[in-house]
Amino acid sequence: MVQPRKIMCQKLSTNFRECTAIVPFQVPALKPGEALGIVLDVVTKLKKGDAVASTSYGTFAEHLVSKERFLVKVPAAVPEVLPIIVCGLTASMALEYVGHMTHVETALITAAAGATGQFAVQLAKLAGNHVIGTCSSPDKVEYLRSIGCDRPINYREEKVFDVLKKEYPRGVDLVFESVGGRMFEACVNNIARNGRITVIGAIAGYQDSSTWKHKPSKATTPLPSKLLAKSASVRGFFFNDYFRESQAHTKKLTALV
Repeated sequence: MVQPRKIMCQKLSTNFRECTAIVPFQVPALKPGEALGIVLDVVTKLKKGDAVASTSYGTFAEHLVSKERFLVKVPAAVPEVLPIIVCGLTASMALEYVGHMTHVETALITAAAGATGQFAVQLAKLAGNHVIGTCSSPDKVEYLRSIGCDRPINYREEKVFDVLKKEYPRGVDLVFESVGGRMFEACVNNIARNGRITVIGAIAGYQDSSTWKHKPSKATTPLPSKLLAKSASVRGFFFNDYFRESQAHTKKLTALV
């Protein structure tokens, strides 16, 4: 069986043979990733030379064999397109199909300076909404302002709950939530009447499961009662369930690049 190997420098020397060694190594696991490239072989709908992108296994490679239904046609195989395929599409489809984003509303984006959050901020602003974004540093505050965020909140310097309660007493109409834990609790406690909370993740607990272990204080009104009192809703978004819509949203997003 062929074993992957690499050349490794093991010590300083003017003798190439002495300072190097050929050693075995493990290639990255075949986890899902993003791929961007040119069609090399004939398929049914696409044609040779088309630029395509995909989320697939085995993308750490020079060539990839993929079923056509998992490919999305893009204008060009350029680096600027690749972030759209997961992060951009997640923001665009979640806001439209789950968040039912309109315009002239107040939208809260958590982890707003992150890969997906920054797409959500810009799309919400382009739609004509007032956008609030949470982040973790002064640099990110400035970055969020530069992409159109109306009210960045550095949660290391300000309490998100207090800012929302004081500056947005009516509540927020739409939440794009990816943090979980206390951040999710702050979103629920400050949702407006008929508000919608779209959950795309829970990054606060990915390493230590804290999101799932977090329990609101006993004095807190149960979640169903809070939602019921305001005719509000919480819905999840999972990318694979909306993949059929990805081509239309890819076209929309690439036109903005």
